[in-house]
Amino acid sequence: MLFSLHFSPPPVIAPLPFKPLSHVPHHHHHTLNMLPSTHVLKPPLCSTMEHFTLNHHGKGGEEEEEEVDQTLPLGLRREAMPRHVAVIMDGNRRWARSRDLPVRSGYEAGARSLRTIVELCCKWGIKVLSVFAFSSDNWFRPKVEVELLMSLFERGMQEDTGIFLRENIRVSVIGDLAKLPEALQELILNLEETTKNNTHFQLIVAVSYSGQYDVVQACQRLALKAKHGLVEPGDIDASLIEQELETYCSEFPHPDLLIRTSGEFRISNFMLWQLAYTELFFAQSLWPDFGEAEFLKALLAFQQRRRRYGG
Repeated sequence: MLFSLHFSPPPVIAPLPFKPLSHVPHHHHHTLNMLPSTHVLKPPLCSTMEHFTLNHHGKGGEEEEEEVDQTLPLGLRREAMPRHVAVIMDGNRRWARSRDLPVRSGYEAGARSLRTIVELCCKWGIKVLSVFAFSSDNWFRPKVEVELLMSLFERGMQEDTGIFLRENIRVSVIGDLAKLPEALQELILNLEETTKNNTHFQLIVAVSYSGQYDVVQACQRLALKAKHGLVEPGDIDASLIEQELETYCSEFPHPDLLIRTSGEFRISNFMLWQLAYTELFFAQSLWPDFGEAEFLKALLAFQQRRRRYGG
């Protein structure tokens, strides 16, 4: 499920890039931005949370101030909000075919959904959003479709840097990026460097990625370190493996909530290590139809669960 992000209603999708494992140090992830240059200016997506206060009398008749958060829908509690949400954005092609539209239209509609979810994450205080944009298996799709997506990724990255800088969003791209066209790899490196100091929100885009690939590449890195005497084999534990996973680019590498759209009940080789204690939510709607109401439903379900972490 390849994908790109536009922060204004995009006539065309802009794809999300990646980072080649063999050429780039693991801790330097690629950043990627994608928003149309014709974007209509509006208030910042990730602006400071707005609050207002109500005055009322306390027990002794003294006035007290009660802070009311206007940024959250009724029922959502900020203290119970997931810090990291991951999404398997499934159903773009089925959405297009069900409407007798070209596949490209499905990706464009999906891009609008992604824009909506990024905006809501910024507004509601979620710190990290990871999206499964293009799996390792997607390389087996028709060549013309893969080439279309690569071109959309490249175009989007060239146009969207300013949006991410303005909104203080860091974009990181994870996966086996060495398989991407060299020009696209270079764009990713430059864009990630440009947004690496942005701190309000992080968008992690998994491209040419699989959970098995991530664990294998982490083990390969540790094996290489052991070979050069940088680590003792007996010292290798879960903590060291986690430091070599691609999601180590984030302050919150473990998703609290995973959402999968399109009515499928599987995680499709996505973040196998990181999802060990993640709460799962399966939505029936296809990704282009997944909007604020569906996202709110997933978050409310998450906040009603009691997380035990194996205890």
